Amino acid sequence: MIETFQRTLPNGTTLSCRAAGKPGRPLMVFLHGFPEAAFIWDELLAYFSSDAHGGYRCVAPNLRGFEKSSAPTDVASYKAHLLIQDIQQLVATESADGSMAALVAHDWGGAFAWGYGNAFPAQVGKLVIINSPHPGTFMRELRDNPAQQKASAYMHFLSRPDAEVLLSADDFKRMWPFFTLMKAGPDGFGWLTEAVKDQYREVWSAGLTGACNLYRVTPMKPPLPDAAGGWIDSIPVLPRERFTVDVPTFVFWALDDAALLPGLLDGLEDYVPNLTVKKVPNATHWIVHEQPALVAREIETFLNR
Repeated sequence: MIETFQRTLPNGTTLSCRAAGKPGRPLMVFLHGFPEAAFIWDELLAYFSSDAHGGYRCVAPNLRGFEKSSAPTDVASYKAHLLIQDIQQLVATESADGSMAALVAHDWGGAFAWGYGNAFPAQVGKLVIINSPHPGTFMRELRDNPAQQKASAYMHFLSRPDAEVLLSADDFKRMWPFFTLMKAGPDGFGWLTEAVKDQYREVWSAGLTGACNLYRVTPMKPPLPDAAGGWIDSIPVLPRERFTVDVPTFVFWALDDAALLPGLLDGLEDYVPNLTVKKVPNATHWIVHEQPALVAREIETFLNR
C-alpha cells in the first residue's frame, strides 16, 4: 500500500511524499524528473518494500516546485545544492544515521542524485541512475556534439519567462508531446492511459513555475547564436572533483531517448570508477512508465551484488 505524507524540513521546505514499507528498514529513495512527479515510482515502491524483494523502506518525494511540495517562485531557489539539501534533510527524518541503502533517480532527479553522490558518498550505499546525464559528459556533449545540442534545444523553450503559461494552455496541449514525440516503446504508448493522464493533469494543475525554474537556473544548456552570428557559451568550467562519484553506481540507459543521446555514456567511467552500465534497446526516456518490471528486476540484480 502506498502512503502519502507531507514533511516539513529544517530549511523550511515542505515535501509531499509517497512511501511504502515499514519505517526503520533500510531506506531506498526515488527521485523523479520533469514533467513527472513522485507517483511514477509507485510500482517500484510496492516492489522493493515487499519482503520478497528486500523489504526496504521506500520513499519518493515530490521535488520542490512539483505537486504539493513547496514551490518558491524565485529562480535562485532551484539551484542544485538547495534541492540536494532537501533530500539530505528528508533522509535524516527517515534514517537513524542519515544514510540510504540506495538512491534511485530519473531525469532531473538524476542531476541531483549525481550531485548527492559527489557531495555525500558515505550516505549513499548504491546509486541508480536512469537516463540522466552525468554533468561531466553532459557539458562535453553540449559543447562539442551538434546532435546533442539539437536534442537539448527544448531547454531554451522551457526557460522562457512565459513557458508555464504556454505549457498550461488548452489542457496542457504542449505537455503531452514530451511523451508522444518519443519513439514508441515495444508496447506503443499503452502506458499513457486516461488514468495516468489524469494523474499528470492533477500534478501540472498545481503549477509549472517550479519545474520551469529548473531549466531557468541551470547554465547547462546548449549554446545560442548571438547577434553577430557567433555562439554564446554559458556552460561553466568546473573542477573535476565536482564531478567524481565514488559510489557503486548502476546506469540504466534506454537507447531510444530522443533528448539524451547515447554519447552521454562515453567516458562516464572516468568520473565514476565503480560503474555498471545497462543499455536497453527499444525503450525511451519514459522507460519507468514503459517497462517498470524490467527496471525493478535490473535494479534488484544490482542491489544484490
